[in-house]
Amino acid sequence: MNPAEENREGGIRLRLLRDEPHRCPYLPGKIAMDEFAWFGETLSGELYEALMNRGFRRSGHIVYRPICDGCRECISIRVPVSGFRPSRSQRRVWKRNPDVTVEAGDPVLTDEKWSLFQRYLSYQHDGSMSNSRESLENFLYRSPTSTVEMTYRAGAKIVGVGIVDVTPAGLSSVYFYFEPAEAARSPGVFSALYEIEVCRREGIAYWYGGYYVRDCRRMNYKANFGPYELLNDGVWRTPEQHAGRAAPGGEP
Repeated sequence: MNPAEENREGGIRLRLLRDEPHRCPYLPGKIAMDEFAWFGETLSGELYEALMNRGFRRSGHIVYRPICDGCRECISIRVPVSGFRPSRSQRRVWKRNPDVTVEAGDPVLTDEKWSLFQRYLSYQHDGSMSNSRESLENFLYRSPTSTVEMTYRAGAKIVGVGIVDVTPAGLSSVYFYFEPAEAARSPGVFSALYEIEVCRREGIAYWYGGYYVRDCRRMNYKANFGPYELLNDGVWRTPEQHAGRAAPGGEP
């Protein structure tokens, strides 16, 4: 880590650190670097929303954003909820899960969820993520801001778990993990649709989907939830307005 330095982001004073260059988790052959700030017990929803509107994301008590040399492929994406229109395949996913109920509450890592997460890691990831319970606690279950855990069940069985941050004008999808044996339900798509529906029901203007990465399958699916906006130099723009890039495609 490099020494801390003061930085102003649109009037926000942050004490930023930079991590060491490391292998990019999204694009093969790329080297990544992030800058980040640590928040102790409190990160207000208003401040976190302002930081998201400057390209930051939260992980545990840290907010971070990529500052990779010569690469700007990680682009913040959000959906203005009032204009969202699900695609045909998304409507099919919704109809595929009529038996799923969702419990919303404080994030609590139980033995059942920990076992589920281990199965999910084996199914979904390449071994680069830590599989220790303490790492999961730090990554998802410790938060300085307003955070809700959504537990998706089919009967008594957990089929997925979503961690969502709450800000005055948005829900920010932090992470979702699911039961591999239930992959045919498309639980990741269903969770995103459910979170957007919560926004609509509660009068929340935006669903923040994290980073869109055009050439990464794990990250580019987010362009299927639209209409959407991309963050460009601190301004949210439609794909057509997003300077210097072809609009990512979505399913009609």
